[in-house]
Amino acid sequence: MLTRRHFVVTSFALFSQPIAGTTIAAASSTSSQWATWDAQVTPANYDPATSNPWGLHPRFLPQQVETNRPLVPGDIHVDAVARYLYFIQDGGTALRFGVAIARGNLYEPGTYTIRRKAKWPRWTPTTDMIRRDPQDYAQFADGVPGGPTNPLGSRAFYLYEGGRDTYLRIHGTPYPRSIGGRASSGCVRMVMPHIIGLYDQVAPGATAHLYPAERYLTASS
Repeated sequence: MLTRRHFVVTSFALFSQPIAGTTIAAASSTSSQWATWDAQVTPANYDPATSNPWGLHPRFLPQQVETNRPLVPGDIHVDAVARYLYFIQDGGTALRFGVAIARGNLYEPGTYTIRRKAKWPRWTPTTDMIRRDPQDYAQFADGVPGGPTNPLGSRAFYLYEGGRDTYLRIHGTPYPRSIGGRASSGCVRMVMPHIIGLYDQVAPGATAHLYPAERYLTASS
């Protein structure tokens, strides 16, 4: 886990500006129920690079960028300062998406392994969430089935440390206007059509690097 005593090179130094003239393809589902929900949350004539019924700042729309040093294809890097998620591709490029991160000290920077991923997953608040905000979460202690209003949205990547589930997720959100801000109880949020397009490209076993939300220096600096 990264702490204030660790030096972290944020993705400002790892990635360049968007590559002109590139396009990003949207993925499709196979389950009839999931496909129905996917269509429900995806704008008509969806173009990942331009569709924006959510009123996001244009910089949070999916774009392809160049990496400024060699990175492992298939890995994910989250720049919590700029609110970007990068999916590393072959050939020194990455797909960049806008995200929201957790409120205050609920955001947990670190290096994690994606051990599991799921389409339209069930959501259950953690014990800590119920303890912190019982008025908001206690009623959902038994879990909420997947669907367009579920807090995990259309897709989720489950972050582990070794064999331990951290209960941190990278997931879609029914609150797309939160993108660019600090809104969640620990997870990284993405626009639902964006994570639908990313989902099939991310393999279990990939590494997710979540960088701090502030720039930290070494203890000797």
